[in-house]
Amino acid sequence: MRRRHVCQKKVCQKEKMGGEGEDRLHSSSPAGLFTKSATTIARTLASKKVSPKGPGSGMRMLTYFINRAGHGLTAERRTELEEAKSLLAKRVERERKARKRKAAA
Repeated sequence: MRRRHVCQKKVCQKEKMGGEGEDRLHSSSPAGLFTKSATTIARTLASKKVSPKGPGSGMRMLTYFINRAGHGLTAERRTELEEAKSLLAKRVERERKARKRKAAA
């Protein structure tokens, strides 16, 4: 059983963090997202609906999920998530380059 650690006015961040059995991270990400294919995960996490601040935010969500649920993932699932991570990284890099070109113009 997890011990509840209470900071002065609110429950500490450790208590709020999920992990085991997570299939979504944020209220804006669809339930069961991380059980889908790599392309679907990357496309969804890069969308403005899920990541209003851009695909970098989606990349952080995916990395967080892999790190938190990583010990319970099958090798097949981990491979799929790592593939989604690489697809998302390519998309982040593309947008970064586009932003630089736009600023230079």
